[in-house]
Amino acid sequence: MSDLDQVPGEPVAAGSTARVGTADDRTGTDPLWRAVRLLDVSWGRAAKAIGLGSLALASSVGLAAVAAWLIARASQMPPVLQLSVATVAVRAFGISRGVFRYLERLASHDVALRGMASLRANVYTSLASGRTAAVAGVRRGDLLARVGADVDAVGDVVVRAIIPAGVALVVSAGSVILVGAFLPSAGLALLACLLLAGVLGPWLSARAARRTEERGAAARAEMTSTVLETLEGAGPLTVSGRLAQRVDSLRRTDRELAAVTDSGARTSGTAAAVNNAAIGLAVLAALLLGIPAVAAGTLTPVELAVVVLTPLAVFEAAGVLPAAAVQMHRSRQAARRIMELLDAAATDVSEPPSTRGHAWSDRSEVVVTRAACGWDGRAAVTGVGLLVRPGRSVAVVGPSGVGKTTLLMTTAGLIPPVAGSVSLDDAPIATFPPDDVAHQVVFVAEDGHVFDTTVLENLRVARGDVTPDEASAALVDVGLDEWLSGLPDGVETTLGPDATTISGGERRRLLVARALLAPAPLLLVDEPAEHLDPATADELLTHLVATSRTGGRGIVVATHRLSALAAVDEVLLLGRPADASPDAPATVLARGTHAELLAHDEGYRWALAQETASV
Repeated sequence: MSDLDQVPGEPVAAGSTARVGTADDRTGTDPLWRAVRLLDVSWGRAAKAIGLGSLALASSVGLAAVAAWLIARASQMPPVLQLSVATVAVRAFGISRGVFRYLERLASHDVALRGMASLRANVYTSLASGRTAAVAGVRRGDLLARVGADVDAVGDVVVRAIIPAGVALVVSAGSVILVGAFLPSAGLALLACLLLAGVLGPWLSARAARRTEERGAAARAEMTSTVLETLEGAGPLTVSGRLAQRVDSLRRTDRELAAVTDSGARTSGTAAAVNNAAIGLAVLAALLLGIPAVAAGTLTPVELAVVVLTPLAVFEAAGVLPAAAVQMHRSRQAARRIMELLDAAATDVSEPPSTRGHAWSDRSEVVVTRAACGWDGRAAVTGVGLLVRPGRSVAVVGPSGVGKTTLLMTTAGLIPPVAGSVSLDDAPIATFPPDDVAHQVVFVAEDGHVFDTTVLENLRVARGDVTPDEASAALVDVGLDEWLSGLPDGVETTLGPDATTISGGERRRLLVARALLAPAPLLLVDEPAEHLDPATADELLTHLVATSRTGGRGIVVATHRLSALAAVDEVLLLGRPADASPDAPATVLARGTHAELLAHDEGYRWALAQETASV
């Protein structure tokens, strides 16, 4: 069990530039259109897709109209040459329908996929440059759903809503003009039926979607979060006996999602029935208006066939509008979740005067003063004072779940303190842009991500110009020399996704090596010795502490290992007093050098004795 087990979210790295907008932009605006702007859609490409889609559907309408004329005229047995043009037109429309449909799919998906890539990049950039506290408290599964499925849903609004609506408008208008050219009253009747199918049907579908999507978006996010947490923490959950509870929670979420889907089925069925009814009404109206016109001699029997049968193809355009309305609402819900996240992370345009033009000193330091650290206003650890500066090393020790990770994240400026203050170079750390903080302070999470690329590229996450020799030296420094020598291509060896091809101890040391290559003078390292044997763990901790002397770095290490802390400048022992409630926040029970705590703190001395006895 880690410190993160007691908080609602997990950390996400930060850094880069935001692209969300001003406070005025973020208020009173439809979140969908704000998100669509982040798609960076080329409206020229979108117009091309609408044009190709219109040509494809117009080919279907033309095929129906010409085929109706050809059948009706052929029944009169005219000379074959009079039918030859219509025969060729039928073939042309039949072939062009498929060709234009294929080209429309290429064009529309090109627009959508480009837009999704742009939106995802804009989301990553905005989150990286914004307030890290906004994403640090979001569950990883929920965050994954927002930058994954929600971004896809916003991108789908182009392919499944905007372009189909544009095609429907163009083809419906052209079809009404076509039918109206033969019989104006039939054209008006077709227009009325198209409005019935194109307005009432989508309205009913949107009404059903409003109920289902509001509940469904939350249920899908909950399912993603639960699945991710269960898969990643299957081992600890099994050991703690909580796996069955998580699986039951997943089943409940699945049932809720199924119920949400079923609840909108009746209204969706009604919307589909409206479209079919509109088709029947259009055909019936054409007959009722066309037969008297034929009797009056204002319409020929062949033209009557065109007027009656053409609407059967025209309503293909209106038939996609209910689905477009559903997609519009689904995309709006997804956009709302994305923009809520971006708005929470967005930094104000005006920076405090204390951070403008700030020149970093070579002796940057972070000072934590009487801080209470926690999540959502609830303190996990209180009364903490801490000084981090180059050349100084500090160890934070205590039982699992006591708040060590939360303290380190607060010190790094990733989450705001509940009380007290955290300052960087005498200014509140929250007033500095995240990029500037990241150049001074690096937090090394125990579950930091390892990318599905080479060892060298994973290390270049810390510094882009790391050479293969520097990478090899860093790996040797953290005790991975034997592992490195066994790799088939050395530092050019590709690792599996999220380090599934290496052990937990190798992963932990790889993350430490990456941190040591970063140019930041202050390193906050969370549990670097986990999954390592005692001797290797002590060697790694000793090397980290030594870098504060040889490399001029400030080091804070959260660890369970006590035997390697003799060289640190200060040890903070976190815990709860014996008379405190189990739900009470932890505090600093003792602090001092390793030798001082051994001499004066019985609990520290007992913990070291247990550690030594287990070797």
